[in-house]
Amino acid sequence: MNELGWLGVVRHGESVGNLAALRAEQEGAERLDLAPRDPDVPLSPLGREQAAAVGRWLRTVPQPDLVLISPYLRTVETARAALAGLDLPTSCDERLRDRDLGQLDLLTTHGVRSLYPQEAERRARLGKFYYRPPGGESWADVALRLRALLADLRRDHPGGRVLLVTHDVVVQLVRYLVEDMTEQELMEAARRQAIANASVSTWTGDGGGRLAARAFNDIAHLRAQDTEPTAEEGVRAEPV
Repeated sequence: MNELGWLGVVRHGESVGNLAALRAEQEGAERLDLAPRDPDVPLSPLGREQAAAVGRWLRTVPQPDLVLISPYLRTVETARAALAGLDLPTSCDERLRDRDLGQLDLLTTHGVRSLYPQEAERRARLGKFYYRPPGGESWADVALRLRALLADLRRDHPGGRVLLVTHDVVVQLVRYLVEDMTEQELMEAARRQAIANASVSTWTGDGGGRLAARAFNDIAHLRAQDTEPTAEEGVRAEPV
């Protein structure tokens, strides 16, 4: 089977939505105080620094043949800062967008329990992977669109080097698909480790038609450049 030669995945830098979610949870609020819609949430000043640090790391490795970017503003801004001065083919791909929480958009954990207790109960019964909020997506839904994306990349870029700039849930699910994890393994990994802003995860072809893990959720490039690492939740605080 065709396989990529190298796959890199970068989470966007810290966004103003990450800060709003953190503040809302700390204050026990029901909703995030955030004006823009999710696709229009920009990076924070620190997020722009983190994105620039990704760019400096990118200049130390062989260049990718293709960069695919989630169309959301925070990922576009991350890619723009990281790729500044590099002449690389880029394209936005909607399959890399963040998970849609539908009716629960902008609600905190407390907000979901308070305003939609039946949804909190349904989510607890179904589990994180298969729970689909009203009008939104489950992790399994996101995995389906990513499975199609990876199949296209394998077909169109065998042996190539591809970099994805995307969101925390997508990073977890790319690992799930590439490493052929079970639902239980994925959920345990997600509980153990939050995906850091501007982190880098990489896999390389093993010569046998598979990708082998080289690094996951790596922030060494941030620490090496004295850039503060963060691992804040996405724009929408997910019910637990």
